[in-house]
Amino acid sequence: MTSLTQRSSGLVQRRTEASRNAVADKERGSDDEDYEPRQEEEDEKGDSKETRLTLMEEVLLLGLKDREGYTSFWNDCISSGLRGCMLIELALRGRLQLEACGMRRKSLLARKVICKSAAPTGDMLLDEALKHVKETQPPETVQSWIELLSGETWNPLKLHYQLRNVRERLAKNLVEKGVLTTEKQNFLLFDMTTHPLTNDTIKQRLVKKVQESVLDKWVNDPGRFDKRVLALIFLAHSSDVLENAFAPLLDEQYDLAMKRVRLLLDLEPEAESTKANANELLWAVVAAFTK
Repeated sequence: MTSLTQRSSGLVQRRTEASRNAVADKERGSDDEDYEPRQEEEDEKGDSKETRLTLMEEVLLLGLKDREGYTSFWNDCISSGLRGCMLIELALRGRLQLEACGMRRKSLLARKVICKSAAPTGDMLLDEALKHVKETQPPETVQSWIELLSGETWNPLKLHYQLRNVRERLAKNLVEKGVLTTEKQNFLLFDMTTHPLTNDTIKQRLVKKVQESVLDKWVNDPGRFDKRVLALIFLAHSSDVLENAFAPLLDEQYDLAMKRVRLLLDLEPEAESTKANANELLWAVVAAFTK
């Protein structure tokens, strides 16, 4: 009787242990199933993070000569264009916004830029610009900030707002992301650091994105445009580098692309900024460059 009881209890223990193992295996299996997609998502995020470019970096990359590694000496528009990029980038990241228009419906260029969130972006240039906006009282307009960040002011008390060596710092960011490399070139009287292109894939992807936005993927409604792509078109034009993206196009494609760019440039920023889901600061920057 005792041996039968022991045998029965042993059987129960084995069954209990087997059921525990089955449950554990099932849980482990479900964990593994959950892990793989999560791992893939993390990998995808990692890949996109390595090659994700800011608006400033995209505009600079469009303006850089691939082999020479520097922008045209005759381009005097890109400096202010890059400052406009910073303001829009900060707005798209939820850091800056325009003050309320009020009962009198102030125009976009008359409204002040205010800090919505002071959380760091992780980009030194953006954080530097954000710090200036946050600490400035009374606030300044979009037009004023473009001039102040560019150093285009006659007020010596405001010269400290100028962001220095912006193109060089952006180029170094692109070097870190594996898009450019660093070289020294001799120009008779002086040596200059240049940043030739090393990753042609990313440059071609950028050029294709700009081309397709006004050709194959054209939508005749700014409200349906991706805000980042829309900003890129405006700022690339303001920085006088948009032509570089259209240079490889056939004549017919080029004419169509420029016709559609002109349609965008003829838009009224005041009206567009009042539409649903519009970013007011983006249109304020557009107004500052197209007024």
